[in-house]
Amino acid sequence: MTAQLNPHGDVAVLVLAAGAGVRLGPGVPKALRLLAGEPLLVHAIRRVAAAPSVRLIVVAAPVADVPGVRALLAPVAPVVVVAGGAERQQSVAAALAAVPEDVGIVLVHDSARALTPPELVESVAAAVRGGLPAVIPALPVVDTVKEVGPQDRVLGTVDRSVLRAVQTPQGFRHDVLAAAHATAGDPLTDDAGLVEKAGIAVTCVPGSELALKITRPLDLVLAEALLGVR
Repeated sequence: MTAQLNPHGDVAVLVLAAGAGVRLGPGVPKALRLLAGEPLLVHAIRRVAAAPSVRLIVVAAPVADVPGVRALLAPVAPVVVVAGGAERQQSVAAALAAVPEDVGIVLVHDSARALTPPELVESVAAAVRGGLPAVIPALPVVDTVKEVGPQDRVLGTVDRSVLRAVQTPQGFRHDVLAAAHATAGDPLTDDAGLVEKAGIAVTCVPGSELALKITRPLDLVLAEALLGVR
């Protein structure tokens, strides 16, 4: 059954699915790797589509896989599929171009965070709706973190109380994200970094343990275990 999006919603979610996923080993692009018999992308879209505020979902897919991704997702939810780029910023820019100007909130999400709950999508969107220009979900860092120099020599221990592990979806006012990409320079690993460089304040909200990023084969095992628990 195809999920129906909210035509009165104020949120567009850009789902990035163009990465190769080299660390998962050889095979199809990462977003199309199977988790419990379904591609990661299907899991991700199903959860995003369940968030009540979402009006539009735009997927940035590998250029060669755009028709296949469109067909794959047709039974899951109504989505717009665009060709992604070689770099993350290119994929975000391509997906952002498909968002109408009257959609006030834009979230950028990694398909590799396939188990992200709809509640986290809503939490990030609500924070932007409440007046924050840029919002990222984050978790406290639990491991001890060392600063390491040449020859792997430890230079010191970082105070982990001021560190956070950042997740997606990251949320922005539409105009803030568009302006950041219009002036983007060197590629960064997340969109909050672009906004930070533009001098815009970025605020953290509590993340979710379910929003883990599936990067390595072991992550797939953990994700399957989490699916079983849920």
